[in-house]
Amino acid sequence: KIFINDWMADTATLGHNQSLYHKLKSFGLNEIDSFTHNIPFLFFFKKGDPNTPVFQRTGSTPNDYLVENFTLEESMVRGWVESPWFGPALRWDELHWDGNTIDPVLTDESVIEVFGKNVNGDVERLATVRNARDTSLSFVDSRIYPYIKLRQLTSDTLHATPYQLQYWRVNGVLPPEGSIAPDLYLKGRDTLEVGEKFVFSIAFKNISEEAFDSLKVNVRITDNNNVQHVINLPRMKPLVSKDTLIFSYEIDTKNLPGANSLFVEVNPDEDQPEQYHFNNYVIHNFYVKPDNANPLLDVTFDGVHILNNDIVSSRPHILITLKDDSKFLALDDTSLLKVEVRYPDGQLRSFSFTGDTLKFTPASLREGQSGDNTATIDLNPFFLEDGDYELIVSGRDKSGNQSGQSAYRVSFKIINKPMISNMFNYPNPFTTSTAFVFTITGSEVPQNIRIQILTITGKIVREITKEELGPLKIGRNITSFKWDGTDQYGQKLGNGIYLYRVITNQHGKALDKYKTEGDQTDQYFNKGYGKMYLMR
Repeated sequence: KIFINDWMADTATLGHNQSLYHKLKSFGLNEIDSFTHNIPFLFFFKKGDPNTPVFQRTGSTPNDYLVENFTLEESMVRGWVESPWFGPALRWDELHWDGNTIDPVLTDESVIEVFGKNVNGDVERLATVRNARDTSLSFVDSRIYPYIKLRQLTSDTLHATPYQLQYWRVNGVLPPEGSIAPDLYLKGRDTLEVGEKFVFSIAFKNISEEAFDSLKVNVRITDNNNVQHVINLPRMKPLVSKDTLIFSYEIDTKNLPGANSLFVEVNPDEDQPEQYHFNNYVIHNFYVKPDNANPLLDVTFDGVHILNNDIVSSRPHILITLKDDSKFLALDDTSLLKVEVRYPDGQLRSFSFTGDTLKFTPASLREGQSGDNTATIDLNPFFLEDGDYELIVSGRDKSGNQSGQSAYRVSFKIINKPMISNMFNYPNPFTTSTAFVFTITGSEVPQNIRIQILTITGKIVREITKEELGPLKIGRNITSFKWDGTDQYGQKLGNGIYLYRVITNQHGKALDKYKTEGDQTDQYFNKGYGKMYLMR
């Protein structure tokens, strides 16, 4: 805190008797010397007037409150009063004013000055009216001076009383005046899902007697990153007196996740003359829920989810599906999925949608309604070369969410030659039923495949057809059919050992046997016959 001693020390830099302390002392403020600690003080004096006494008062404590009234007397013979700016106007017509004096004898002088302000904000005096109470303003071009104001200059050197202005009026044609009218119509949600159409509507009413020409409307959105998006719109219809315009605009929110602010302004930048502009705009805040959910990717070979290194058909039907929860961002773009296959020689090949090998079916989604937002790819390749392959699939949704942290990968084997492995029944021995396990290679399931079950004497007691076995595929099979130990007529067979064999035919030729390296299963077969044990 700075007190009187610090003020006195200013002479070191300001010069002898040039400090604030010495100046105040020269005016007679002697009690300033008591300002050595934090107290209030009140000084009143008139500089250069020795007839006006110096008033000094200081407090005793920091909490003291000093109040004093002073009467100031002054003799003024001239003054002025000024109006606010009138306008903008389409045409200036007339000035009317009147007043009177309060003195017994008219000693007042009064004139009216007319000022104009142009579109650049420059102010110019246009006229001085001395005696006339009614004056034409037709000489003022409203296109140059859309705004005018009045100033009354008054003087009275005898009585020092101002001339009493009773009224002043400016006649002309004002431009139209409109206002945003949410009480008449307002529509706009405050929370939406990303991709959902945001429809904002609001009324704008012409509340004046003049008509608007075609109205310009500015729309801009400030997004969650404080980036402005300006939306260019065609002009709205002309608006006659007392008519109402319903402004409506639809906004796509797919690129607007998070908090947003919509700003709508009618007749911006004084596109048309208008009386006021403060009631021409509206701000509407809305929130778009981001899409952070990952889409689901599914891959099947001939309708089956295979395991790594499974054998598949050399002409497989690979179905790839990408499913998303969004009800508004349809998976309808081929760029959302990428399909690659690594061949036995290590070459990585991408598939395009230009031919028949790869077919894309976009999701069919009715906006805002529950539906299946699923895109599919049908891949129908022909792998001519035997060996190990790898399928690589990656997918994302419209919001950029990946289907997984890494691409889907699965390895598979291709063996073009049609073959069938030794067939086993499982379980073996069995009590109630047993299924059959085997592997088929090639490009298609054999046309004819059946299983014969015989007694140890060679009598056929049951023949199972391909149709009974159920769905079969290239690769590893476990039949959905389970033999329950009955004969061809449904009669239960007795416990014991039974023989079985598989008979295949593909284009009139029996299939060769498929054996993997180290396969020792032949020891369980005798001339193509296997054994099963029925134990009820």
